[in-house]
Amino acid sequence: MDDSLAHYRPYVAMMLLFLIVLVGTVFALRRPEPVALAIITATPRPTATLASILVDVRGAVAKPGVYALPLGSRLQDALTLAGNTLANAETRNLNLARRLNDGEQINIPTTAEATLTPAATPGRSSAATPTAKLPTGKININTAGVEELDTLPGIGPSLAQRIVEYRAQNGLFKKIDDLKKVRGIGDALFEQIKELITMQ
Repeated sequence: MDDSLAHYRPYVAMMLLFLIVLVGTVFALRRPEPVALAIITATPRPTATLASILVDVRGAVAKPGVYALPLGSRLQDALTLAGNTLANAETRNLNLARRLNDGEQINIPTTAEATLTPAATPGRSSAATPTAKLPTGKININTAGVEELDTLPGIGPSLAQRIVEYRAQNGLFKKIDDLKKVRGIGDALFEQIKELITMQ
């Protein structure tokens, strides 16, 4: 009997070895593998560079100069950087909420400049106060202030201000027809005032 069992011992040993390997493999597969901790380095986002514009602020302001402002800034923002307007500044016709453009020149007139009249002020030379209205009665669109332009039919204070601002940004008008480049002045309005204006 013992001899017959001895004959099967190698097979039993192999079976036991196979079972041990099998059980070990099952346990190894069932055991959760340690999760490797990956160190994630956050890639810094590129900082958004705010687009900016440059405007030239002149005239009756505390600190005239060229200022950099964020894109979409308003006239009020530029005046704040320039130390705000002086006491003698003419601000009634300014649109403080107007959006600014890059390279724009803002000229804040004084009350004396805005109320430029054809009659010379006594005691002042004509060179100090050039008259915009000619003896013919025509208004010089290259030198007239807001109030004088406002006297033209169909031109209100806001449109007169636009003419002055257009002139400050683009230079003097080269021909009378250039007045139609100002926003709000169409063919019909130009025909109405063309005999009342001049550039000389």
